[in-house]
Amino acid sequence: MTTPLTLENIAKAPKALLHDHLDGGLRPATVIELAEETGYDDLPTTDVDELADWFRTAAHSGSLERYLEPFAHTVGVLQTPEALHRVAYECVEDLAADNVVYAEVRFAPELHIDGGMSLDEVVEAVLAGFAEGEKAAAAEGRTIMVRCLVTAMRHAARSREIAELAIRYRDDGVVGFDIAGAEAGHPPTRHLDAFEFMRGNNGRFTIHAGEAFGLPSIHEAIAFCGADRLGHGVRIVDDIEQRPDGSYHLGRVASIVRDKRIPLEMCPTSNVQTGAVRSLAEHPFDILARLRFRVTVNTDNRLMSDTSMSREMMRLVETFGYGWSDLQRFTINAMKSAFIPFPDRLTLIDDVIKPRYAVLIG
Repeated sequence: MTTPLTLENIAKAPKALLHDHLDGGLRPATVIELAEETGYDDLPTTDVDELADWFRTAAHSGSLERYLEPFAHTVGVLQTPEALHRVAYECVEDLAADNVVYAEVRFAPELHIDGGMSLDEVVEAVLAGFAEGEKAAAAEGRTIMVRCLVTAMRHAARSREIAELAIRYRDDGVVGFDIAGAEAGHPPTRHLDAFEFMRGNNGRFTIHAGEAFGLPSIHEAIAFCGADRLGHGVRIVDDIEQRPDGSYHLGRVASIVRDKRIPLEMCPTSNVQTGAVRSLAEHPFDILARLRFRVTVNTDNRLMSDTSMSREMMRLVETFGYGWSDLQRFTINAMKSAFIPFPDRLTLIDDVIKPRYAVLIG
């Protein structure tokens, strides 16, 4: 018998997460406590519920640039090794509670050195928090593997340095590199040196593209930079035309993304908040899924969007009528696209994801 598709039951399903920002996923209470401990006094409120509502309201701005403004507060309280360690540990704890079995969590080390830490110290604090979080989850009987992506800010000039950091720590839990931040005026081709360094060292990387800027950013990320995955990528729909008979014609960029199985790290709730799409009903996720692009479901920023993987999946179910087999496909898409070795991906797919979905499907 098929298990009913409710939020409670979706919470029991195994999940794989590729696009989640560490500094966008803090617990509101933790933000307040860290502000007190570190002397950060710029929070808009120190009431937990009010602060949670403030982050959600501020992020729902219709603009990527305004959406990023609340991060000044989360980054502001993450300037010590202890704070980074705690938040990384709690990140694993929260994801494990939502039955995420694999996650790649990203953050920008260059944003956490105002308190005097080196880039290496920043990364080591986060990796230690992830490792301890995994051990604690295992002790409670929860399977979860959390790996790290280091991100360079696209408006800055430290991308090569951050790429070198990714390679330096790739045997310790850093599985890839990313660039993020405001897209307009900051094309990915400004960071070719970093991407060439990653390719030269057989490193993996994803690029935020096609979120706030259009199809050209996707084209650059693939054709010139060689991205393994696309962060968001919603504007790929601009290269897809629906014919009068209901069929679809794919342009050259859309075709290459589908043909090469380039994963799309889609974040539905966040995409509505930033104005990348006007509503969830108008999100291209469903068109792309039906056309068999490699779509994946992601949270982006759990605090800012007041979301979780279970909630993102539930919203897609309610909007597009998906069933358990669809959610399993999206989960396997993500696992196939992870930046960990093939045997590790296969083990999670065959030993964890498929068996647990088989029970839900009935």
